[in-house]
Amino acid sequence: MSLEERIARADERGLAASGLACLDRCLPLLDGDEELLRPLWGSLADGSDWSAPLEKARGALLGLGGEEAAGAGGDGHAEAVRLVAHMLDTAPAERTAEAVRPWAESCSAVSLRVHRLLDPAAEGAPDPAGTEDPPPLVAAELRRQIAVLELLEGHGKQGLRRALDVSGEGRRVLRAVVSRRARGNVESGV
Repeated sequence: MSLEERIARADERGLAASGLACLDRCLPLLDGDEELLRPLWGSLADGSDWSAPLEKARGALLGLGGEEAAGAGGDGHAEAVRLVAHMLDTAPAERTAEAVRPWAESCSAVSLRVHRLLDPAAEGAPDPAGTEDPPPLVAAELRRQIAVLELLEGHGKQGLRRALDVSGEGRRVLRAVVSRRARGNVESGV
């Protein structure tokens, strides 16, 4: 089953977790503390309203990764920072399937785009949609997105812990990529 089919079949919790996991994995671009999103994960686990923790995360994260961070990695990095900030900014306060489905679909596409922008193997390559052989960083992100949806579909609320682990693994990978790009730019005098 494709990623799009899995998103189409997901329930409210699966959709919210999918979008949140995409945002979580991209958090290194905003220079944000990963703990800022924990209350959102907690609201998915206990079924509570996530609007207050969402506003708190927005207040803390939007504006991070600003001009100096955006310029630290070149044009692709700056675009990636803008995309991640937009992902956070457009998260719906109301967590219903109707409200989170378009956000989850958008987060999926944005996260894949961010990973493509930052993938060293994709530099200079065209950005064809639906290629059979995506660059390694993009392929890994695609696998993580599918894994999160599978975990929520197969295990419901109990799948959240593992989904958070999958997301944390992706966040560590992206943090390393961002760090490597920043070091490369410093060494080259950019």
